[in-house]
Amino acid sequence: MSSRPSIALATAAEVADLDDEGQALAAELRRRGADVSAAVWDDAAIDWSVHDLVVVRSTWDYATRREEFLEWASQVSAVATLANDVATLRWNTDKRYLLDLAAADVPIVPSHFIEPGQSPQHDLLGAEHVAKPSVSAGSKDTLRLGSSEADRSIAHVARISASGRTTLIQPYVEGIDTDGETALLFIDGNFLHAICKAAILRPGADLVDGLFAPEEITRREPSPAEREIADRALAAIPGDHTPLYARVDLLPTPQGPILLELELAEPSMFLPYADGAVARFADAILGRLKP
Repeated sequence: MSSRPSIALATAAEVADLDDEGQALAAELRRRGADVSAAVWDDAAIDWSVHDLVVVRSTWDYATRREEFLEWASQVSAVATLANDVATLRWNTDKRYLLDLAAADVPIVPSHFIEPGQSPQHDLLGAEHVAKPSVSAGSKDTLRLGSSEADRSIAHVARISASGRTTLIQPYVEGIDTDGETALLFIDGNFLHAICKAAILRPGADLVDGLFAPEEITRREPSPAEREIADRALAAIPGDHTPLYARVDLLPTPQGPILLELELAEPSMFLPYADGAVARFADAILGRLKP
């Protein structure tokens, strides 16, 4: 490694210059003496071997090209250090990982998967529910469907199946409408901060247009129960590598918090909502550089 380490922050073409969070992180790393570049992950002209470390950040367009994305991650791993690592990305970019967490006694939103070729009929047609691809990001191709929208739900599942994708069906957790969703952020397995995200999905709304749905974010102090569930989720991640970053999204229920998602691929870390968060993330990134 040279005296000035080279770090690439991997992103999508639609945010080729990084989002605000990525730009703040890049500026902090440069202040620490690193050479930092925003690098579009599917740009064939990039020589990834010139970088000491590649950090997956805003690669939000991978969902419709997951295998291509994972092949890219494997190729990068052969010539540079990649964070998060390719095994973690492979496990976490398909929401069937939720079944692994449930098997590890992490309380999750009940999740049912409909494979291509299976009937689009499902047991939640008479209840409010959410239907989305099992490989998705930013609430893309995600619908909140009411108890009277069976035909719309069946049609949505059929469309996902026709594209060769698996559908995830989950009951809609009403507590999010009043209390919001809690996201707990971790760096190197250590708690960083937490935020509250207001409900995104609206009854009768159309599909998200663009890379992701707009979010309403505020600071939040997680409860002891939320911290405990988040710790259990992190402990259930396969392998012996601690992820550079992780986000645990929880929903409130009368029985306690349950896990909606464990995000290890490209989550927003909401760094502006905690003092010193950018600096702590930069510390962790620099700590991943090989001596």
